[in-house]
Amino acid sequence: MPELSRCGKPLDMATRRLEEPDPQAGESLPGWVYHDAGFFEAEKNAFLRAAPQVVCHVSEIPNPGDWRKLDYLGESVIVIRGDDGAVRAFHNVCRHRGSRIVDDHGGCAKLLTCPYHGWSWSREGALKGVPSRADYPALDEERLGLKPVALEEWQGFYFVTLERGAPSVAEMMAPYQDEIAPYRFEELEPIGRVTLRPRRLNWKTIADNYSDGLHISVGHPGLTRLFGKSYGIEAREHADKMWGDLRDTPSANPSERAYQHFLPEVPHLPPSHRRKWIYFKLFPNVAFDIYPDQVDYMQFLPVSPTETVIREISYALPDNRREMRAARYLNWRINRQVNAEDTVLIERVQAGMESGAYEPGPLGTSEVCLRSFASKLRRYLPQARFAQPPAGQ
Repeated sequence: MPELSRCGKPLDMATRRLEEPDPQAGESLPGWVYHDAGFFEAEKNAFLRAAPQVVCHVSEIPNPGDWRKLDYLGESVIVIRGDDGAVRAFHNVCRHRGSRIVDDHGGCAKLLTCPYHGWSWSREGALKGVPSRADYPALDEERLGLKPVALEEWQGFYFVTLERGAPSVAEMMAPYQDEIAPYRFEELEPIGRVTLRPRRLNWKTIADNYSDGLHISVGHPGLTRLFGKSYGIEAREHADKMWGDLRDTPSANPSERAYQHFLPEVPHLPPSHRRKWIYFKLFPNVAFDIYPDQVDYMQFLPVSPTETVIREISYALPDNRREMRAARYLNWRINRQVNAEDTVLIERVQAGMESGAYEPGPLGTSEVCLRSFASKLRRYLPQARFAQPPAGQ
């Protein structure tokens, strides 16, 4: 059964278990934690640096030398396929003078060469080239390979973690393994490019909204036309799930009505999922949007207490049917409108959180994901229980 509002003594992200009820389970978090610099630093140390972050899909780096980059919490990571076929992750930091080695989001390289002094490394991270080598008589080349970063492949997606402490993505998503298996994640291919959307928002403002089921009927008329009141939500230890079943009643909106009409049969999915939208949010800041026609991921990458970059891209199984191409385009149009609506909504929330007049509000019994998220934050960082920042934080 889904686990709601888990609480426990702080051990690490992999071993926390339910021990006693959260006395504030019915309250949202105080506003100061959405803009306080000290709390943001505490979050980074407590769980953000240990949280798995998706970088790319196996289909994006099929050949030796193919690489993709992720910037996260001031660090930059390269995921690259070696000549031996293995995929590795490295810090994007020159071992000579610390320069960033690559700047683009991705590419293909025979060698990773620093643009500052020309030092170069192999696709496996070994130091290969040192200009003016004679200047360094005591150079230990084996010691100066690129620094590795922990890497996990899950269902064809590559995740990195800057520090140990979190459960693997496979552990996080284990309760849903059977449900997502028919979507054949490993066979997906990109149908767009990575987009980065900077926002003047705390990352939690975005994360809260993603798991908020009550705002849909108020703030998203299009989703309400498409799904009525079928939206469901549940919270487990490491992941939230939301879902809705597409209605047969034609929408009054042309794009929505066309999507309902053109979405073709998807025989590799069970009948229960052929017209279902599913969303998973992995704690704390990675989400997968799973549709019959495509799969998207979205990350809420924290930059500062009040700055976040939303990083996202869409993937799909090869399917050249005209109806499927139309459905994917219409899906994009619908979700572009949803994103625009959400942007306005959460900017209003961020502004309110920064007001001294805000006090933690009540969370209803149906707001299980928000309850779970707030309890996790209070469990990791007990100072989140206070109405004001504690002195000396």
